[in-house]
Amino acid sequence: MHAISSQKTAEEKTRHVLSEIFASSSLDKVGVRLWDGAMWPNDRPREATLALKHPDALGKMFLPGTEVGLAEAYLHNDFDIEGDIEAAFEIADELLAHLDDWKKKLKLAGMLAALPDRNGRSTMRRAAGRLLPRIRGKRHSPARDRRAATFHYNVSNDFYRLWLDRQMVYSCAYFQSPDDELDTAQERKLDYLCRKLRLRTGQRLLDIGCGWGALVIHAAKHFGARAEGITLSEPQAEWGSARIAEAGLGSDAAVEIGDYREIFANRGEFYDAIVSVGMAEHVGRERLPDYFAAARRALKPGGVFLNQAIGENVVARPDNRNGSFIEQYVFPDGDIPPLSVMLRAAASAGFEIRDVENLREHYVLTLRHWLHRLEANQDKALQFVDESTYRVWRLYIAGSAHGFRRGHLAVYQTLFAKLDSSGKTKLSLTRDDWYEQEPGI
Repeated sequence: MHAISSQKTAEEKTRHVLSEIFASSSLDKVGVRLWDGAMWPNDRPREATLALKHPDALGKMFLPGTEVGLAEAYLHNDFDIEGDIEAAFEIADELLAHLDDWKKKLKLAGMLAALPDRNGRSTMRRAAGRLLPRIRGKRHSPARDRRAATFHYNVSNDFYRLWLDRQMVYSCAYFQSPDDELDTAQERKLDYLCRKLRLRTGQRLLDIGCGWGALVIHAAKHFGARAEGITLSEPQAEWGSARIAEAGLGSDAAVEIGDYREIFANRGEFYDAIVSVGMAEHVGRERLPDYFAAARRALKPGGVFLNQAIGENVVARPDNRNGSFIEQYVFPDGDIPPLSVMLRAAASAGFEIRDVENLREHYVLTLRHWLHRLEANQDKALQFVDESTYRVWRLYIAGSAHGFRRGHLAVYQTLFAKLDSSGKTKLSLTRDDWYEQEPGI
């Protein structure tokens, strides 16, 4: 009888805490299922369900008072997200804003502290040790004391193959219709990049941060370019080199290990065009002038540099003063400054800005394809990574889709030119050639 009474008390307290946590949130799309199967706020089916795995789940989720703490509770299976995980992110911003209010934090701390842990003990000590120091403005203990494991960005090629397109393009695709297949949209993006660069037969192209070499191969095969790519990842370089050999493009394409800071020093050669997709986010805003200067030095006079990078958009994200989940588990050195910072750095390096295009909606569609493919291949994914790593990527992809859809994030394709001594470029007067139907060989 005592166990039944304790279980009922834990459920009642949890319902009370849920009412406080979600007081200002819409629950049209998201519901909660308790560890005993009971539903909250009611039994109406919803697009997503937060499944609490034990009575202490809410404490694990919210006592840290941070985005990282909430994410880690999911990674450690204190709760699960069933159904449409992107729908669950509808309430994420509201929750983080709610937790940033110190008065509400104090109230919530007392409520969470009254919840029992898995062994029926009070969580008061953990509440005092973790939440209250944050409210007083003091930093918590080092990240290594807050998490049991750290996820590293480099995982197996086999894992990526499960959810990327057949060419392994790990960047925003280009859609003509929301109904386009991912392979079609990624092929179109590769073609669009080459058109923006106005590649022609025999021209030399450098791809900085080339990934698995898809763009290098596409430029050589369809535009007749002599294409080279550099990456810091040995698995990517090995994969790209193998695909180049399979395609019989060994004399026209190459993927090698290389750093952007060593482009000119090691090669001492000039390129007609340079492209970089998804690389600038890893440079750090303080190093962006060096990044653009390195690209400009390697360009021929009149040449062009097309940079595609994620940046902050007009809708502010919740303030993550204690760090974000992505920073700690996916891109620990990542930096996504606003577009103005990127353009200023390019201009300071001597580039002329010729065109800027925001493909934000395209990234939403891309990420949804990745998410659905990852979820459909969960069993296969767990052959290559552990459960926690799978959850990292599921959460990361869904959260990114939410960020782009809401306008927290954007992805910009920016075309820069290096003027020759007379102030000329080799660019056309219009963009008409970007939309031709045949490759520009």
